Amino acid sequence: MGANMNGGRRPTLEAVAALAGVGRGTVSRVINGSPKVSEKAREAVHRAIDELGYVPNRAARALVTRRTDTVALVVSESELRVFDEPYFAGTIRGIGSALSETGLQLILAMAQSAQEHERLELYLTGQHVDGVLLISLHGADPLPGRLEAMGVPTVIGGRPLGLDPYSYVDADNRAGARQAVKYLLAKGRRRIATIAGPQDMGVGVDRLAGYRDALLATGVPEIVAYGDFSEESGMAAMRGLLAVHPDLDAVFTASDPMALGAMRVLREEGKDIPGDVAVIGFDDSPAAAHSVPALTSVHQPTEAMGRQMAHLLVSRINGEHLEQPVVILDTHLVERESA
Repeated sequence: MGANMNGGRRPTLEAVAALAGVGRGTVSRVINGSPKVSEKAREAVHRAIDELGYVPNRAARALVTRRTDTVALVVSESELRVFDEPYFAGTIRGIGSALSETGLQLILAMAQSAQEHERLELYLTGQHVDGVLLISLHGADPLPGRLEAMGVPTVIGGRPLGLDPYSYVDADNRAGARQAVKYLLAKGRRRIATIAGPQDMGVGVDRLAGYRDALLATGVPEIVAYGDFSEESGMAAMRGLLAVHPDLDAVFTASDPMALGAMRVLREEGKDIPGDVAVIGFDDSPAAAHSVPALTSVHQPTEAMGRQMAHLLVSRINGEHLEQPVVILDTHLVERESA
């Protein structure tokens, strides 16, 4: 039908704009998946595209704009962790669902060692991608700064340590941890340990700070062990805690996998949960609802975090000014049986 309307030539962006009754820029924004378009305009453009049979010529556009229509998600962890732990699955789902509306392709890269990072940096700055999402950064990782310096828009998941990035998305980890520990205090627990996350990550530092906030001025002593968010590290930390503090009556862990590891050790030691020791996790992962007893956990909105990261990156790729380049999402405690 479209072919007859414009004399057999391939329909142009201008033809779509004219039929939809909008400017050329609006059509371009709709095609590029920008959120800054009204629902009415978006529908009008999609109707015009359908009617005219317009097909965006991506190859021609790439030559003009140097766009690749590809976004990289870089995770500074091992494959084992990425496919095992609920945080990654939720975040990647959120990123994927937001990008699916934009026509941008997502590639996943995992890099742990300095060598892997260097190789990856060469790839990411070599015009293979339009933008980069980074999660699970450790320490003052130089990668985001180098990407920005090379003109590659970058958005980080989780507040990084030792860096001042332009744009990142995080959960309110400190408030979530504080709420969890105050809940334990309200239940009359007075020997409350924590299994904290890695202290070279903002999330690890913030959740430990929340634990300390809650105990401040209560006279309840701090009992701190450390893990790396994995179930194995939760088991090892719990064994260490019980060896030194056999009388502890509660443990707040900085992730659900560490909580599940801690619960396994408590059961092996013949401790009743929550009778002898109450346990609270952080993630509100699917596994939390199915553990025995079901795990009380701080809910962090991983999918929403992923979606926010993707929206911010798409806006940056499209050259839009970000009103709020840093987004912090709320957390809340989900009460189940373990505490």
